[in-house]
Amino acid sequence: METILVVDDDPQIREVIRAPIEQAGMHAIEAESGRQAIERLEAEDVDVLVLDLMMDDRDGFEVLRYVNNRRLDVLIIVVSARRQEQDKIVTLGLGADDYMTKPFSPMELMARIQAVLRRRYPRTRQPSFVVRLGNVILDVDNYTLLIDNEKIPLTMLECGLMQLFMQNPDRVMTKVEIYQRVWQHERYDDNNLSVYMSRLRKQLERTQSSWEIQTVRGVGYRLTGASL
Repeated sequence: METILVVDDDPQIREVIRAPIEQAGMHAIEAESGRQAIERLEAEDVDVLVLDLMMDDRDGFEVLRYVNNRRLDVLIIVVSARRQEQDKIVTLGLGADDYMTKPFSPMELMARIQAVLRRRYPRTRQPSFVVRLGNVILDVDNYTLLIDNEKIPLTMLECGLMQLFMQNPDRVMTKVEIYQRVWQHERYDDNNLSVYMSRLRKQLERTQSSWEIQTVRGVGYRLTGASL
């Protein structure tokens, strides 16, 4: 049974989130502050952390840094009233797997919890494999990109995006198609996708290679490079 840690300083919001989690047959535990969340993470094996950002006594950013520093194997969905793109960029950079803004639909949050769990724990585990394209090697199981012997660690979603592009080189992928295939849920979030595409572009730019992700205005994105 998966354990979901719900962290929010509002008890009503915790209840709204906890109810569908328990209805889905999962185990929900709660924390009302960042400090209490860290205590829970130290004491229990948590599969998914549903995290608010604005709390007294250590905020959500401190919890994200704690998870990052300890390299805890926990999936993170941030649910916050903060709507600025910079907030999303910072939280995703600290290892969050998804970001929702308040007010939110509890059913959509449940769908996103199930989606991140499917990505981490697929029903039929594929054999370990790598994807190769020219001088690019993607180690799918270990979330690592290798270009001209330069190793770049990726987040789970960055790895999913890179795998999709490498398996469809020089093909224009629509935004909706990318979101449904990588995030694995129907509701499309253009802001989320834009943030991740920006992060993936920066990862490729670090290698100083010819590989780049181009924006096809009004349609989507494609991976291209001199080797194609």
